[in-house]
Amino acid sequence: MDGTLVNTEPYWMDAETDLIESFGGTWSHEQALELVGNGLIDSAIVLQGAGVRMGAVEIVDELTERVRVRLQKDGVPFRPGAREMLRGLRDAGIRTGLVTMSLRRMAEDIVDLIGFDAFDVIVGGDDVERPKPFPDPYLRAAELLGVDIADTIALEDSRTGLQAAVASQAVAIGVPHLVDLDGVGADAIWDTFEGRTVDDLFAEFGRARSCRAGAAS
Repeated sequence: MDGTLVNTEPYWMDAETDLIESFGGTWSHEQALELVGNGLIDSAIVLQGAGVRMGAVEIVDELTERVRVRLQKDGVPFRPGAREMLRGLRDAGIRTGLVTMSLRRMAEDIVDLIGFDAFDVIVGGDDVERPKPFPDPYLRAAELLGVDIADTIALEDSRTGLQAAVASQAVAIGVPHLVDLDGVGADAIWDTFEGRTVDDLFAEFGRARSCRAGAAS
């Protein structure tokens, strides 16, 4: 969700910075980039190390609320072409799942603002024990959708998320936003969703499956 579907990563970074500075600490853009795509509890532990004197769950709740308030104030900034891609998938009858490390309540808030029934299932960061980069969130989504993970496409903007997608055995397409995705093992890298269609997804899926079949033979 964050960074792939919507450009909320700057909201999270601002919330992290404000929280750390309220405890007298400092937080750089480079440090914030290292948390992109991480599970929230893992990120909270890093913030504790930066001086935030709160429990990990308290930090997650505080950051989530700060970002929710920002979304209510400034609106949901969709990534170019992402909403249109979702619409195309729904029009084509393709089942979809949202796999995010944000809390489920945050994901539901954003999904409600898309304007149409975009997802069949949502897997939030609080729905699995092991977060990305473990494959568990994607495997859980495939289970809920009732499909083989090998018959799915995962779209990711972060290295951590892409690692999870690759480990799950989904066909993994990286759409980089704030961090470089080279060398993570994506089946394809797209600069943007803009101008892309469901046919492009089908083509990437077919190429990836052919490559895997060839490698196995």
